[in-house]
Amino acid sequence: MDDRLEDEEKDALAAVADSAAHRKTHSYSQQLRVPSNQKRHHQVRKHSLDEERIPKNIDQFYDSSDDDFYPSFVGSGRDSSESLGQSFCMNDLQPLPEFIGSGGGTGIFRVPSRAAVHPGRPPGLELRPHPLRETQVGKFLRTIACRDSQLWAGQECGVRVWNIEYAYEPGMGMAGRARKGDEDAAPFYESGNTSPTMCLMVDNGNRLVWSGHKDGKIRSWKMDQAFDENPFKESLSWQAHRGPVLSMVITSYGDLWSGSEGGVIKIWPWEAIEKSLSLSPEEKHMAALLVERSYIDLRSQFTVNGACSIPSQDVKCLLADNVRAKVWCAGPLSFSLWDARTRELLKVFNIDGQAENRADMSSAQDQAIEDEIKVKFVSTTKKEKSQGSSFLQRSRNAIMGAADAVRRVATKGAGAFAEDNKRTEALVLTVDGMVWSGCTNGLIVQWDGNGNRLQDFNHHPCAIQCFCTFGTRIYVGYVSGMIQVLDLEGNMIAGWVAHSSPVIKLAVGTNYVFSLATQGGIRGWSIASPGPLDDILRSELAKKEVNYRRQANLKILVGTWNVGQGRASHDSLKSWLGSAASDVGIVAVGLQEVEMGAGFLAMSAAKETVGLEGSSIGQWWLDTIGKALDEGTTFERMGSRQLAGLLISIWVRKSIRPHVGDIDAAAVPCGFGRAIGNKGAVGLRMRIYDRIMCFVNCHFAAHLEAVNRRNADFDHVYRTMVFSRSSNLLNSAAAGVSSAVQMIRGTNAMGINSEDGGRPELSEADMVVYFGDFNYRLHSISYDEARDFVSQRCFDWLREKDQLRAEMTAGKVFQGMHEALISFPPTYKFERHQAGLAGYDSGEKKRIPAWCDRILYRDSRSSSATECSLECPVVTSILQYEACMDVTDSDHKPVRCKFYVEIAHVDRSVRRQDFGEIIRSNEKVRSMLQELCYVPETIISTNNIILQNQDTSILRITNKFGKDKAIFQIICEGQSTVKVDGQVSDHRPRGSFGFPRWLEVTPAAGIIKPEQFVEVSVHHEEFHTLEEFVDGVPQNWWCEDTRDKEVILVVNVRGSCSTETRSHRVRVCHCFSAKTVRIDSKSNSSRKFQGSLLHRSEFRQLSNSSNTGDDH
Repeated sequence: MDDRLEDEEKDALAAVADSAAHRKTHSYSQQLRVPSNQKRHHQVRKHSLDEERIPKNIDQFYDSSDDDFYPSFVGSGRDSSESLGQSFCMNDLQPLPEFIGSGGGTGIFRVPSRAAVHPGRPPGLELRPHPLRETQVGKFLRTIACRDSQLWAGQECGVRVWNIEYAYEPGMGMAGRARKGDEDAAPFYESGNTSPTMCLMVDNGNRLVWSGHKDGKIRSWKMDQAFDENPFKESLSWQAHRGPVLSMVITSYGDLWSGSEGGVIKIWPWEAIEKSLSLSPEEKHMAALLVERSYIDLRSQFTVNGACSIPSQDVKCLLADNVRAKVWCAGPLSFSLWDARTRELLKVFNIDGQAENRADMSSAQDQAIEDEIKVKFVSTTKKEKSQGSSFLQRSRNAIMGAADAVRRVATKGAGAFAEDNKRTEALVLTVDGMVWSGCTNGLIVQWDGNGNRLQDFNHHPCAIQCFCTFGTRIYVGYVSGMIQVLDLEGNMIAGWVAHSSPVIKLAVGTNYVFSLATQGGIRGWSIASPGPLDDILRSELAKKEVNYRRQANLKILVGTWNVGQGRASHDSLKSWLGSAASDVGIVAVGLQEVEMGAGFLAMSAAKETVGLEGSSIGQWWLDTIGKALDEGTTFERMGSRQLAGLLISIWVRKSIRPHVGDIDAAAVPCGFGRAIGNKGAVGLRMRIYDRIMCFVNCHFAAHLEAVNRRNADFDHVYRTMVFSRSSNLLNSAAAGVSSAVQMIRGTNAMGINSEDGGRPELSEADMVVYFGDFNYRLHSISYDEARDFVSQRCFDWLREKDQLRAEMTAGKVFQGMHEALISFPPTYKFERHQAGLAGYDSGEKKRIPAWCDRILYRDSRSSSATECSLECPVVTSILQYEACMDVTDSDHKPVRCKFYVEIAHVDRSVRRQDFGEIIRSNEKVRSMLQELCYVPETIISTNNIILQNQDTSILRITNKFGKDKAIFQIICEGQSTVKVDGQVSDHRPRGSFGFPRWLEVTPAAGIIKPEQFVEVSVHHEEFHTLEEFVDGVPQNWWCEDTRDKEVILVVNVRGSCSTETRSHRVRVCHCFSAKTVRIDSKSNSSRKFQGSLLHRSEFRQLSNSSNTGDDH
């Protein structure tokens, strides 16, 4: 079939190679070598292939002196194993001897290292172990936020909360009820169903968590409510935006700002929120309406004659600069800077720091590109019809037209792509008042508080997804799954791969930095990491391995068949797969040449460029094989991938379905300049008992002499195969957090796993199975000689002529891979519908029989004597390896291989309990954690301040410790009214302990060097006019009454990396007041004020000069 395709269609497709992008290829010029010391078997078995099937027991053909082979074994586990409902007896089927290729222990062919405790990252608290993606449909976690004793997570159907004090408890799922994907998660509670949660924000001042949702609503949730097994409900919600709420922040003055699509920013004044929160649950509707109508739309405020001075890009991040009372708004390519108190726009600037005086602009570039592609296809079609060219010529023209359009679009969009590659993804404020932004190209940019770009760093080539800070450290989460720790100068302190998927959110609380990955896993990293604590935890956890180690055993059936564009009967499929699948847990099937022809290849290539795949014939094969496997009753199809004539699919027995998931697909074309899928590979990657297994179906270059091309095809596939979600995967509609994340990850993966360096994705799997039509032939043998050897079953002689074995022995291909000793006749080339030996090609070409169709694998073993353990988690042996010689539907015979697989894995719930026990009981660990509680000694110059109108007082904070920096933050614990009799009412906090509008505290946070001090300005600012908005339109003006007001400022102090905080309290009073006069917006009369003087004698005597120590 390969020869016919190349002869008839080579001319029609040859031009594609010229239009395809140049890719680096590898070629090997070494000559074939056959070991001269191999012994031959002289015993001849004289029976015909027509008479009986090949025996399964081939020990009599095994030469023990052949050092390239060894009998596989089944290691003995140290604990109970999970049988998956399958019985296995070594006496029934003995493992077959195997041949192992050279070169498997070095470089990219080295087996990935595994351990009971990951050696490359700090031991962490696995709050929510990685759930299988398929169990999370409709419940994917999108974001997290943390307070001291709770971790909140926003998901696609609401929010959930973990109480950290129960983080080490056994996995019980939601309120003690296990649920798919959360069986091993620490106990949590969940809200009632809502629209997908887009962002979360913690308001410690009012003990609330605010959530923004895809339906445009903002909801609040009480932290201190009594959680039980019933879903909890929100306390306040309102319709904030027409589109999704993409980001939220509470400013230094307690106002809530929210951002949405199109650059829309709305402010929700604290006064309106406070009134709504004070209403009873029965007045819920009135409370929502009160807030809903109080918004200030900044975009409409800054739009004049249709031109807006702020960007129209979606709001990516909102950041409250509480040091200087400002708000940052970040879009993908620009920033706007606002005054949190006056709500004035201070500056608009781009990602390069250049100020912009901009009006809203829209680009038609995308539409122009789309129109160009459409015109190209339409014009080509008309031209072809008028010329009446042949079908092959039309196919060639279609491919050339598509390639030309794509090339021109890429040229025109190069600049746009460069800009897109610098998109801002995250913002964070550090304790020294600097603002840091992260970009999709991995760039980290440092800004000062006024929006001036200072410097940039690039410590990792992948896109940045999130930031968080603790003390003097900056934590960076990347799309590659890595977390890096930086100091305030931008220097990298440490880094580790925290998750196997993008880190989309980081949050700090309760001595941990929590990270959320797109797959839904949440891990907590000690703030002491990296450090000596990690070594102790790692050592102690390794000692407890016997507690949490588990083992599962299962059988996997793998089948490959070049169907030669034909179709198979039900009996053929039963003979090939159905008869062998009765005791297996997983069936992986690979087909080649499902459909070929120039027209189909052209259409397939065009569909691949826009993310489409599959064909009607491919679907027929999937359905037909499914019937042979009793799909729906016994097996469930997990996923498939088709690339032109290549098709791979996997079925899983329903009894083990809960342990299998995270299906990803990949395709690598190798034909005609690495552009067309007539040759290439398709793969499926899956997680089985938390171990990664990859199945790769290949079709390599044809012809006897094309050995180097076949080697290069394998090398290209191995190095460049990158897995991602496919439209044919089960539950693929569940996109997790963002398709943009997947796109960015794929882009970065292609860069990292390219042929120029890095470890390919296939090299990181615990087990890889290669199968397909590899097209390796028999060399130095004639057609008649090969027929004679086959008829006498002298397969040991034929193996010496096998090109694949020779290349593997030389370490040129399939380095380190295993294959069972072949005991079946060559599977190529046969006349269709002719059984037995007479079926071999007897035409004019008389192609020499060959073992083209093969199945190879690599597991976790670095040597043949390794037992299954957490250090070597997947150990495999081969029970059957045979061809179905009675199937005559193609010029190839189908081949099948049955594996017995031992899988060692971890009980995450038990290991989390062991982790908690070490944290609580190990004296060394407790001592190290206690050291983190130290807070430098500080004093303040006063604890009482009296201000008159526009007065300024200086508060001095001194760090008396000589060895460590002190980090301070000033918040407002609440505001109260001083009555005539001098009594003070209860202090009522604003949002997130914000300041009242008449008080300015600068700086409100910072760092104090050892034995140094910092001076903080506490200033009264007149704020006579407070606008009241209804539906975004100013209605009334009120004069804020500052008379008889008192606020409590709290100066929180901690060390550069301490977990404890000490506080100083400062009472600030304003001694001049004015009565409030309401002025209607429709009246132009002058504003009148009635003033009265508040005598100082009515206040208690306040000191302005004493030094005050810590409050304990």
